[in-house]
Amino acid sequence: CMFFVGRFVDKWGQRKMSVFVGIGLAFASFWNSMVVNTAMLFIGFFLIRLLGQGSMSLIPNTLVPQWFINKRGKALSLMAIGGFASSAALPPLNAWLVATWGWGFTWKVWGVLLLVVFVPLAFFLIRNKPEDIGEHPDGIKPDWTNDPADPARTIKPFVEVNWTVQEAVKTHAYWLLLFCVGIPSLVNTGLTFHLISIFKTNGISPGIAALVLSLMALIGFPVTLIAGPLLDRVKVQYVLAGIFAGEIIFILVLLAADQTAIAIAFGILWGISGGFERIALNYVWPSFFGRQSLGSIKGSAMTVTVLGSALGPLPFGLAYDYFGGYDEILLILITLPLLGIAASLLAKKPVKEVH
Repeated sequence: CMFFVGRFVDKWGQRKMSVFVGIGLAFASFWNSMVVNTAMLFIGFFLIRLLGQGSMSLIPNTLVPQWFINKRGKALSLMAIGGFASSAALPPLNAWLVATWGWGFTWKVWGVLLLVVFVPLAFFLIRNKPEDIGEHPDGIKPDWTNDPADPARTIKPFVEVNWTVQEAVKTHAYWLLLFCVGIPSLVNTGLTFHLISIFKTNGISPGIAALVLSLMALIGFPVTLIAGPLLDRVKVQYVLAGIFAGEIIFILVLLAADQTAIAIAFGILWGISGGFERIALNYVWPSFFGRQSLGSIKGSAMTVTVLGSALGPLPFGLAYDYFGGYDEILLILITLPLLGIAASLLAKKPVKEVH
């Protein structure tokens, strides 16, 4: 589904899609407020995943890169603040609303807020790209030359090369990057779903597992602010390789986590890796293939991400049933980031003949 959402983003733009998706998500919220059976719950969950977690992630992650090229990493880092702030503030708010007025009323509140607040703001404030209002990415005109007297203009003229999704799929880099995108979603989802059980087998309490998950988010927030500016200076392939190296390290630490201190060290390392991952996986696609078909290309990447998230917990569960523990699957899992390092370093930015 996300592949088609990406195509709609390319065709209609982020502004219209934000309005359409916002209205659809409001409808999904009202639907969930009336769930009375399993079939309705399935439909409601599907709509929330498609319109909320899927589309509402895809749209801003394709909007911000339209406006920035040289400062894209920094812009994505600043955008991530909203995600971390909402992750911290909304769960307690939802818990209070549910406890006070019930889950049905809470769904209706969010449906109304989407229609009254989000949709009008999206319609009046969002612009798809700077060219639509006579501006340029980064505020830099393409014909500007270096001016040592003005640091704001010391940027070489930049000719952006755009690839269609049909052209991108013919490159080796596209498939190597798709492989790279699938690994973190598979690893992270598998670990998140089974973390309490993994710690339990190592004699660590569920409370420490909850602490580690919170610590991962807290560490990830400041790291994203570092990752974005770094990506503006360092090739994204090297950052991806570093992310996979970090995954190997924190999996090895998890294998040895039989004490609270080691478990907390694992959470810190996991958070650092996740902070870089959040920015790099959104940065790499416009960096390699331009802005023109970013929705379609990023949509295909999100499809792989969703697939990885869906499959991630399965091998952990099978391994526990077969081996009675998690050491074996964690050792096997290390092969994925090892392959990810190779894939990221082999994923050279493709060169397109411009006529």
